[in-house]
Amino acid sequence: MIVKGQAHTFADNINTDDIIAAKYLDSTDPAFLASHCMENIRKDFHASVKAGDIVVAGKNFGCGSSREHAPVALKGCAISCVIAESYARIFYRNAINIGLPILVCKDASKIQQGNVLEVDIAAGRIKDLTAQETYQSDKFPEFMQKIVDKGGLIPWVLSQK
Repeated sequence: MIVKGQAHTFADNINTDDIIAAKYLDSTDPAFLASHCMENIRKDFHASVKAGDIVVAGKNFGCGSSREHAPVALKGCAISCVIAESYARIFYRNAINIGLPILVCKDASKIQQGNVLEVDIAAGRIKDLTAQETYQSDKFPEFMQKIVDKGGLIPWVLSQK
């Protein structure tokens, strides 16, 4: 799968409360969660995102609580993938489980806000079309790629019947 979109960059240690505040956890509706995504650190985030855009962050993205709401909020914003230098383990698994592609790239901090990226998720290749640079990310193991391709763990399990 190849996705193309504008980069929305964030620093290190973006926690799940930054992604979606606890006061909104009484809903699991992706559209509602998306409308409040990142509002504590970037008020205009939801309004500035277009379908297919890409979140890029530093180290330890998704740290904090284990809420699945955080990747659901990002996916609800129509974010096509997340690229970060590293992830909190539980966020990483939650993202896979809901079918949100996430890539680990040691060079993520080189990508600038607003740059246009083209990402080959299966190959782990990130082309920064604005800066004319190419970066390589870690690739998913094959079984995890199949889960993401199916849209998450539940659709993958149902497809195995």
